[in-house]
Amino acid sequence: MFSQLSDKLQDIFKDLRGHGVISESNVDAALRQVRMALLEADVDFQVARNFIARIKEKALGESVLRSITPGQQIVKIFHDELTLLLGGNAEQLRLEDETRILIVGLNGAGKTTSAAKLALWLKKQGRMPSLVACDLQRPAAIDQLATLGKQIDVPVYVPDPGEKDVQRVAAAALQQFGGPSSGDASGDGMTRGLAGARPSISIFDTAGRQEIDAALMNELTALKEFLQPQEILLVADAATGQQAVSIASGFDAALSITGIILTKLDGDARGGAALSMREVTHQPIKFTGTGEKLDQFELFIPERLAGRILGMGDVVSLVEKAAEAVELEDAARLERKLRTASFDFNDFLAQFKMMRRMGPLENILGMLPGMSNVQGLSVDEKQLKRTEAIVLSMTKEERTRPDILNARRRQRIARGSGSTVTEVNELLRRFDQMRKLMKNAGKMKKMLKGLQQLHR
Repeated sequence: MFSQLSDKLQDIFKDLRGHGVISESNVDAALRQVRMALLEADVDFQVARNFIARIKEKALGESVLRSITPGQQIVKIFHDELTLLLGGNAEQLRLEDETRILIVGLNGAGKTTSAAKLALWLKKQGRMPSLVACDLQRPAAIDQLATLGKQIDVPVYVPDPGEKDVQRVAAAALQQFGGPSSGDASGDGMTRGLAGARPSISIFDTAGRQEIDAALMNELTALKEFLQPQEILLVADAATGQQAVSIASGFDAALSITGIILTKLDGDARGGAALSMREVTHQPIKFTGTGEKLDQFELFIPERLAGRILGMGDVVSLVEKAAEAVELEDAARLERKLRTASFDFNDFLAQFKMMRRMGPLENILGMLPGMSNVQGLSVDEKQLKRTEAIVLSMTKEERTRPDILNARRRQRIARGSGSTVTEVNELLRRFDQMRKLMKNAGKMKKMLKGLQQLHR
């Protein structure tokens, strides 16, 4: 995510910080490079030009150029302006007692999955969401939504096969979910996964097309007029760059969208769509999809993303992810293990699974200050799977007592995990080094101190 842009910006500002005194020509040269980096990252040309002009006006102020640390001051200006470009403060959903959320977008952007992700996110907030299948153009979308709803234990209203009237589906769903009780529906459709309580938020997954056309917009406009939704969220694919911005403008002109869900942000190294959409549409990015799993869905917080792009990290998000993934009892048990140097492969496997629950490891590394553009830190998922396979090929006794792993046992583990004996030996060597380090608290403190100095 933003790796291409982030690397270039950090190189530019590293050079700028190296000057003891900064002149107008230094600033101009740096901002020219910044503008090129933004354009290469697929940021809209007009957006990039206006953005650079705002930074230049503030950076050339006398208080900046004559300050003790002008380079740092300009980086702060850039961070603040980037935060504003991305939207300033995080925009919350407009939630009422009975909220209706319309999910719109083109085919392939990830509407159906995003609807389910949003429902799961709302459920974690203590809300009672429901899903309504209004994509009558693509039967597979209805089945997909029903399946996803079952996975997250959220009720889904499914229309009868052959139903072609979107407003009739919406009306029946509202009667099902919004009436005096959830069992009073008289609509022809069926509800899957309803647990008895009346949902307070209805999320409508609508049809899309390969491109914007009159038929799609007429259908969505009519549905909007009927539902009077509190939120109209456009699902846009970040990887389509400039095209995503023009799509957002088209939907906003027709429907007056209230926000954007930006998907596939984890797979786009450039990220220009995220930097352009707010400025072009004047509508906030409210959520981002950061992976394929249903829980890889985040509230969009501009200040945190600006920090990641500039290599400042996002420790707050990292702590939040860790809090979701780690049980307090497990954390206490691990702390005791580390303190007594009794860490074994069972603990290793448990921590491995915990890290996986936090999301893609490259994203986690990007949240650590100074780590986003450090060379050699890319995560090889195949290697991680091989490591996990080696540990899983051990017996319970071997995981508890790694010291008993003789040559014959290592050969068996290599065959069972589809790896080589050399790979098994290398894992055991690194594991042994880690345990020795844990036994020496002094070395651990020295290592941590060294890391802190490295990233100052």
